[in-house]
Amino acid sequence: MEPIYSPPQTPFLEILHQDEHMLAINKQSGLLSVPGRLPEKKDSIQLRAQSLHPTALTVHRLDMETSGVIVMALGEEMHRALSRLFQDRETQKTYLARVGGTINQQEGTIDLPLRCDWPNRPRQIVDHDLGKPAQTHWRVLNCGPDETLVELTPVTGRSHQLRVHMLSLGHPILGDSLYAPDELKKKVPHLQLHAHRLSFIHPATGKRIAFTAPCPF
Repeated sequence: MEPIYSPPQTPFLEILHQDEHMLAINKQSGLLSVPGRLPEKKDSIQLRAQSLHPTALTVHRLDMETSGVIVMALGEEMHRALSRLFQDRETQKTYLARVGGTINQQEGTIDLPLRCDWPNRPRQIVDHDLGKPAQTHWRVLNCGPDETLVELTPVTGRSHQLRVHMLSLGHPILGDSLYAPDELKKKVPHLQLHAHRLSFIHPATGKRIAFTAPCPF
């Protein structure tokens, strides 16, 4: 049975940055980026932002269980400009993740194509024949006896990319309800994946801007 959607209510909306063109928000784990199809899944970053800023428009998304920086445009013109930046991969994203096991190497790159596992959607799988290209750079920040803190830099933005790529290394992300074994799912209250930093050239000013959300784990 699918768990009941019960997103955190406080803070209602943690705004990291606001100007006349955009909002940068620190999304909590457990809150949808956009409304779901069912009425009980309407609560989302999008609706919360629009209740305070009616012109706010979604540019990109984070998985419900992923926390961290998400940017929204204020108005149609900025929505088009920001959407182009994400589409053309002109944004720099950095994630933090706690994964199971000890990673012996210090850094590396995962280059494995991904596609949806349709009979088991929304799960994604590695498929060298039909998958879309996906690359992730990773770097170890801290190692413990049975877990590792890593910094992840996605080159592409495939669905569940970081989760499946870390699984492919043999180090699933702690709390991952779709890909981690039971002992790692139950070890923590939610997915330990956080969109820590997002940087790009501000379309209105031409200057580089960066947003950082403190890591909850």
